[in-house]
Amino acid sequence: MTIYYPDILEEATEWRPFGYEPRDAILYALAIGMADEADGLNYVYERDLKVLPTAATVLGGVIMPRMNAPTGLRPSRLDMSRVVHGEQCVTLHRPLRASEALRTRTRTIGAYDKGAGRGALLITETDWQDDKGAPVATLTNSFFARGDGGFGGAASAPREEDNFPSRRADLEIVIPTRPDQALLYRLNGDMNPLHADPAAARKVGFDAPILHGLCTFGITCRAVLAAVPDADPDAIRSHGARFSAPVYPGETLVVSLWHETKELRFTARAADRDIEVISKGRTTFRTASIPKFN
Repeated sequence: MTIYYPDILEEATEWRPFGYEPRDAILYALAIGMADEADGLNYVYERDLKVLPTAATVLGGVIMPRMNAPTGLRPSRLDMSRVVHGEQCVTLHRPLRASEALRTRTRTIGAYDKGAGRGALLITETDWQDDKGAPVATLTNSFFARGDGGFGGAASAPREEDNFPSRRADLEIVIPTRPDQALLYRLNGDMNPLHADPAAARKVGFDAPILHGLCTFGITCRAVLAAVPDADPDAIRSHGARFSAPVYPGETLVVSLWHETKELRFTARAADRDIEVISKGRTTFRTASIPKFN
């Protein structure tokens, strides 16, 4: 497969209409285990339904759609069998409603060459708009294309300073995952056999099917809401993190949280293996002050 640079930076999808109903938001909430929370009924029952911010990762469809190059430019084609999700950030310009009719478009905003045989880092941005063109959500994703290095782009993205807390976590939330959690989460749209078929998982180097990274990502948002009093998902403006290692369904996650002046920071680890699976997590809020922990 081939990346053409800088042509790839002009690639985008067409604007596409989409919508979702309460059933879709409820399925997502069930798939990340919200029904186990004290206020879980608010997320899995259509009356006065609350929608999790991270539901945006599934409600708009596939997270990395096939994009098109403008006329006259060369279209890049990736080896999708070797593409892994690196980072995810969801920014909501207003709270998500129980049902919506929107439109979406995805474009490539960054392409960085790690070298032939070493892969490429790609960054995409997906925008949601309402029928008046007002922004609803922005999803920023990074992907590591392990089979597509050597195309001649810059070697790395500009480094952003990240003063992650060095002190001990202010709070830890323990969340067990279910043995069948990946099978349920697949129903949100990502039907990759890696998450269901032991043979498919072994073929790409895993001992067993793994949990979707975006399911783990959703669980960290669940932990943030469990940590603050009178948890209100509509108060969250953004939720982002880096994927560090896979999770196996049935493992127990420990989400560590730090209360900072303007944001919450978080990580997650698989307790039994003591491996960090989510790093550099950050949640921002619409409120002037950050909610205190329970």
